[in-house]
Amino acid sequence: MKHCLIITLILLSCYSLSAQKSKMMIRISEIEIHSKYLEEYKAILREESRVSVKVEPGVISIYPMYQKENQTQVRILEIYADRQAYESHLKTPHFQKYKTTTLKMVKSLKLIDMAAIDEETMPEIFRKLKE
Repeated sequence: MKHCLIITLILLSCYSLSAQKSKMMIRISEIEIHSKYLEEYKAILREESRVSVKVEPGVISIYPMYQKENQTQVRILEIYADRQAYESHLKTPHFQKYKTTTLKMVKSLKLIDMAAIDEETMPEIFRKLKE
């Protein structure tokens, strides 16, 4: 049931983006974690990403991943409705908690702003999740 609600929220957000796709903000965060903090970091990040997507209408995706060969190498696909949604996200209590509690765990951080090649396909990608 939770998955259906989350998917519905994602789809609604994608549909509402159709008129403002050119404003969408996409970023890939490349993060290296100190190995002694890895499990703790993953738990904190998991919670932060879930809450962000669930409660923030302008957060389309905060999708954390790690490299199979080296779990300390974390990547996050971040998609926001626009720059304002991103700025708002940075001020939320859940993001502030994530940022302050993981500061000592992060060995390096690189934020890479991206641009979509095919924005029209995004709603279809999320639609397939419910299949």
